[in-house]
Amino acid sequence: MVRMGPDVPLLNEYKQEFFWKRFPQTLLGGPRFKLGYCAPPFVYVNQAVLFLTPWLFGGIGTLLCQLKLLQELHATVLAGMLMFGAAAVVQALAFYAARRSGTVERLGAPNILVDEEEVEFTHCVGPETVRFIAPGKRFGLNVVLHTVLAGVLCGFGTWYVFLGRLTALYGSIGISMVVFVLSWVTLCIAEYSLIVNTATETATFHAQDTYEITPLTRPLYIFIFIAVDLVVRFSGPVPELQLASQVLHVLFLFLPLLWALGILPPLDALLLWGMEQTLVFCLGGSPMSSNFRLLLMFAISASVAVSNYFIPSTLGVVLFSVSTGFLLSLDLSQVGTLCRRPRAAFGDHGFHRGGSPPPPPSSFGWNLGFRELLLYLSVFLVAMAEAGLLHHFLGSAQPQGLVTGPQGPVSYLLLGLFCLCWTLREIQGAYVFGGVFLNPLYPKGMNSVQTFKQRSRGLYFAAAIRRVLLYVVSPFAMIAFLSMDKSLQLLHRVSLSVGFTRAFRLVWQNSEDALLQMVVVVLVRLAAGNSMLPGWDNLGTGVQLLLVGLLLDRVTQFLSKLKFTLTVLVTSWTEKKQRRQSAGTLLALNASLPQRSWPGPVGTACPCPDSIFYQQMSTSLASALRTAFARGSLGSLAPGSHFLGRFQDRMVWIMILERGYGYCTVNIKGLELQETSCHTVEARRVDEVFEAAFERPERLGFTQGLNLHWGNALTPCAALTVRVYSDARNVLSGIIDSHDNLRKLQDEFLKALVWLLLRYCVQKHKGFLWSGEEGPGAGGRKSQSSMFAQTTSNQPPEAVVVESNVSSLRFRQDSSSLTSFGDWSDEDDLFGPQPARRTVALVTAEAQPGLTALQTGASLPGSVEMDSLFENMALSALQPLQPLGLGIGMPAVDKGRNPEVFRESPGSLPQLNFSCPQSEVFNLPTGWRTAPLLPSRLLQLRTLFPEDWFRFSLGQFGSAVQGETSEHMTKALKEDEALKELHAQVALSCLISVGAESAFTSPSYVYRLYCGDIPWTEGLDWLSSSKELYQLALRAFRFSFKLLFDQASLGPMESPEELFSTLEEYERDWYIGLVTEKGWHDSVLQEKPFLFSLGHDLAMGTYTGRVLSLQEQLVQVGRLNGEGVRGQWANLSWELLYATNDDEERYSIQAHPFMLRNLTVQAAEPPLGYPIYSSAPLHFPCL
Repeated sequence: MVRMGPDVPLLNEYKQEFFWKRFPQTLLGGPRFKLGYCAPPFVYVNQAVLFLTPWLFGGIGTLLCQLKLLQELHATVLAGMLMFGAAAVVQALAFYAARRSGTVERLGAPNILVDEEEVEFTHCVGPETVRFIAPGKRFGLNVVLHTVLAGVLCGFGTWYVFLGRLTALYGSIGISMVVFVLSWVTLCIAEYSLIVNTATETATFHAQDTYEITPLTRPLYIFIFIAVDLVVRFSGPVPELQLASQVLHVLFLFLPLLWALGILPPLDALLLWGMEQTLVFCLGGSPMSSNFRLLLMFAISASVAVSNYFIPSTLGVVLFSVSTGFLLSLDLSQVGTLCRRPRAAFGDHGFHRGGSPPPPPSSFGWNLGFRELLLYLSVFLVAMAEAGLLHHFLGSAQPQGLVTGPQGPVSYLLLGLFCLCWTLREIQGAYVFGGVFLNPLYPKGMNSVQTFKQRSRGLYFAAAIRRVLLYVVSPFAMIAFLSMDKSLQLLHRVSLSVGFTRAFRLVWQNSEDALLQMVVVVLVRLAAGNSMLPGWDNLGTGVQLLLVGLLLDRVTQFLSKLKFTLTVLVTSWTEKKQRRQSAGTLLALNASLPQRSWPGPVGTACPCPDSIFYQQMSTSLASALRTAFARGSLGSLAPGSHFLGRFQDRMVWIMILERGYGYCTVNIKGLELQETSCHTVEARRVDEVFEAAFERPERLGFTQGLNLHWGNALTPCAALTVRVYSDARNVLSGIIDSHDNLRKLQDEFLKALVWLLLRYCVQKHKGFLWSGEEGPGAGGRKSQSSMFAQTTSNQPPEAVVVESNVSSLRFRQDSSSLTSFGDWSDEDDLFGPQPARRTVALVTAEAQPGLTALQTGASLPGSVEMDSLFENMALSALQPLQPLGLGIGMPAVDKGRNPEVFRESPGSLPQLNFSCPQSEVFNLPTGWRTAPLLPSRLLQLRTLFPEDWFRFSLGQFGSAVQGETSEHMTKALKEDEALKELHAQVALSCLISVGAESAFTSPSYVYRLYCGDIPWTEGLDWLSSSKELYQLALRAFRFSFKLLFDQASLGPMESPEELFSTLEEYERDWYIGLVTEKGWHDSVLQEKPFLFSLGHDLAMGTYTGRVLSLQEQLVQVGRLNGEGVRGQWANLSWELLYATNDDEERYSIQAHPFMLRNLTVQAAEPPLGYPIYSSAPLHFPCL
């Protein structure tokens, strides 16, 4: 991605033309007066007449009222009825035009070169004209509803702007006339949008208006103004209401401008935002992770407040508020899940496809067990008893002052608790005092996880004290403060009922915020002393806490927005590439939206092969976040907070969705690993910010103790210990092309194959069935191949033969196939199915008529895709990296000679006579002895068979099978010549079939064998006919290459015991294969300790080795400016959904080192952003 300079416009020329055609429509409510082509005058005249029709009918009613011919009410009804009739006529014409367009089709070839919006108008009321001006409604119910609302709106609007009413408000006929004219412009805009043609709104919440909600947005705001005016008219002369009416009448004139700028949210977003704000600030709840949860929690919380109003006893109100507040603050939606699947409830949230996720941690709260129930029940009973006793004995006391009353000691206790909790929380993070100063107590240096844990022990002890104070002591202290409050005696008022319902709920829902709000109220009372504050004291403690909470939230929002605005303005001058005169325009488009900022469910992403790494780490990261939230390492937690985590080349975006007592709900997103230039610029700045916080020297001076990146949107918080894969890549020059190493590969292959053959016999004897046709095994640890075989036990061994002039290979639907990933690829892609990539094998198969198509799928990270560079070329057409003259192709075949004459049928094979009874355990299938090879050819290679290694391995496996048998039996097993010859025949047959009869001399040949692309040999068809043996040979070769790689790096094996233990480690702890295989994907999700793959970079002509190691690493996490994130997402919504500026090089996604604009855009929900991984809401405990 190329970074653009300040001279590049925010919109390209085409989009600018489109914008200046769309924006006047938005401003005027829908009339299209600016077209990209010539239209007859009647098109513009018709739109103007329809636009002014409400004004005409309202003017008639106003005129008759002013002439005293009709009363105000009658004039209102007349205007409404006239508008209703006009709206009905418009809808009838629209329906008629739609019927005509559905039955009559204009003849003639269409001109594909004209503008797609161009319409051929034939008549002023022709079907195409009506359809262009008034498209009509999609649903019959909306036709009726919108027509009735149009009449009601016109009638009440006429009443709202009567000249007599305006003159009485302002006392001036001149001002009244100005307000009258401009008010009717606002009404005409709303009427046109409702009944004729709906304009595209600047503030867009849903990408598509499926149920035609947008036409109701502007009338809704007008009805809100009219409702306030009705209250003023019928409430009598109240000076405050009169002033409010005057202000609202003036504000009414600016509604079109507010709609056009996108400051007022659409109807659906307004309703959700209103419920969320009411739930948080009036009912003491938390923003919810889904719309359904929000609706349900809002209904339950509102019913609690209403019930409190009607409960006659104050003691009953206190007990009911404490009990419901505690229960509603718990994550009750997860009770059923935790009870049904206590060990896997969490894992199912984070993993949707592929593999079995590891079980969640077994610590407190991850499953609903006896400990959790006992704790919650104990807290519930103690809180009820405390509230009831204190209110009964001390609630009726009338203190003379705060210090002398029963609330005095509790008030000072709250002050002490707040100071302690705040101090203990501040020292948990990397910075203190709002991210300005470095924390000298935070561990310095991040070289080792163990060292970091040791240096953090003191902070862990402080965090444990804070957890007890905040989650145990503070709630009971706050309940005591509220239970003894004297304003409870005046509870049966709406304001006090709502206030105390909120207060008792917030004690549990967010103990930290509740403690802060109570401390503010206590400080106000202490500052007032014994004097009374009539306006403040009459509100009651509950309403006081509500106002303090609302004020603190708005002040915090203002400061965050101010910091974000200053960052944009300052960097627009200091950063040369950010200098723009219009920098402030990106800040204005931010309507009131719910905290989640998007309407859809959480968990939508644009998956790619790299997504599995984020999927794997999500469980461990959630466990680390749980600990960090409980300790306070990430600061004060509030729904809507955003965090950014960094590890190697990975970026993790964390958003808090809900917060309650003992739980937190988050969404984890993974950003792309393939870094563009803009991504690299911001990632480098993120690394610099984290290095300044965590890689600081031991002794800090004054300037070094300051946060030099304070203006950045990212503030480092803490380092978390997470189990992730560390990725190491090496160029294999000097290893794979070394002749000394390649000469050893043949011997290593035979040793690995012998070991795997013996192990196969042991596994089969113990019941760990290898083949998918034999059914699942019973108990014990299974190899990677056996586990995969069980997953495919119900699939027939279908095979597809792919032949070319160079190679012939039987591709199967197993773990070694390069094209077997359709079963785990994401078919639920947000943007529809993607076209399949044409791999080399697929292109070759297409060239052969009559062959079945190969199964294709996506590649995994780290692979070098041949089809990415040569997607239309077969593998045989690629230029190999090998000396000229090396023949690896298929030799000429004599047509008159049948190669099957060398194959012996299983029935004609001689009977094996084992000298030891235990040898039958290590007998191999009969079909493995039928290789179509001359015995003389096998005899020539007999010296290559590692007899000593075979006897040693046989002794090791034999003792495992025989158990407590004598050494004589083991010796007899080793001396069984028939058994040795059997394994020698099978091993050497495999050696010839894979083309390893002579020593390896070419790296390209080694790479092809590793990938399973075996060149044609005489025994290849025989080998590929047996799925089990083919898999064993392929895995043996990969094991042998890994042995070669390890010995070249670490030194040769010194003893057979070391080689045997190494092969056991490969089988137990390693996945050795290709990153394009399903087994690699599953191994990552199953958290295999190590993974190894071999790759080939065609562009550089080099071979690479990739090693993934699962280990605990420190993931650095920082807090992002939440208001900055929401502001950029709002601008992104405007730019993509309204201005349709989807240019990949647009200005708004260019790198901004301070705002982290590119990363923020990536983290937005699709289709606005493109995170490659997004988890479902993760609910985990944080006590």
